[in-house]
Amino acid sequence: MIRVVMVLAFLILGPLVGGLLDGADRIISARMQRRRGPKLLQPFYDLGKLFSKELIAVNNVQLLLNLSYLVILMIAGSMLFAGADLLMVLFILSTADMFLIMAASSDSSPYANMGASREMLQMMAYEPLTLLVAVGFYLTTGSFHVSDIVTMDYSAVAWMPGLLVGFMFTAAIKFRKSPFDLSTSHHAHQEMVKGLTTEMSGMTLAIMEIAEYYERVLLFGIFFLFFINSTWWSWIAALIICSGIFFLETLWDNVAARVKWKVLFYGCWTVTLVAGGINILILMLVK
Repeated sequence: MIRVVMVLAFLILGPLVGGLLDGADRIISARMQRRRGPKLLQPFYDLGKLFSKELIAVNNVQLLLNLSYLVILMIAGSMLFAGADLLMVLFILSTADMFLIMAASSDSSPYANMGASREMLQMMAYEPLTLLVAVGFYLTTGSFHVSDIVTMDYSAVAWMPGLLVGFMFTAAIKFRKSPFDLSTSHHAHQEMVKGLTTEMSGMTLAIMEIAEYYERVLLFGIFFLFFINSTWWSWIAALIICSGIFFLETLWDNVAARVKWKVLFYGCWTVTLVAGGINILILMLVK
């Protein structure tokens, strides 16, 4: 029964929480730039405007692929909050990203196709680290299942500090934060217009934004797994620490200049080998 409630809460509240996080991100970014910034609910106003526009799609398959991207993310998040296999959740998350890449590649815009190729490159860069995170949870807790991880007597982060740092690196890419916003960006500073989302508008773009909100909540759900355990106060501590991570990701976005693809690729692999690889090696020797 609890699992059903958690899944329903994710499906219903996921876009709301994701939209609020987006609104808070805009406000914090504006304050860092000494601007007033938009209202907290501005992302929802934007969605309403997008849904009110006439549907003008480059082709019919793009809308279908974006819907698939949304649905698969909803499935991945539902599995996470239902306490299912974390490794399977990460595999499904990667599958969702492939549908977004195909949606961007389905039109003839050179900017969208360039964004799609960069998105694929980013996946090749961060996917090994996300798999190492799942392996790290298994070596630390003896299980891939989220329901087992959250009932341990200790927090996984005690044994996975390197993997936490690596996952923060990966999350910056997934959140499309500078310096890793190569494929598309939430801000108007791309040399290729909007890259991945150049040809998306109206309902198609709104669906993509809602999917991004689900993904944001899913990723912070994984961050929570690093800190929560069988004690009630660990949930409060996890909320506070994850709020700090959210602030650091936003700060990083505002102080870092965008890097070239080679720097991103080599940087991700360096973090994977150093932070992730050493952490996994220690776990294999100690556990």
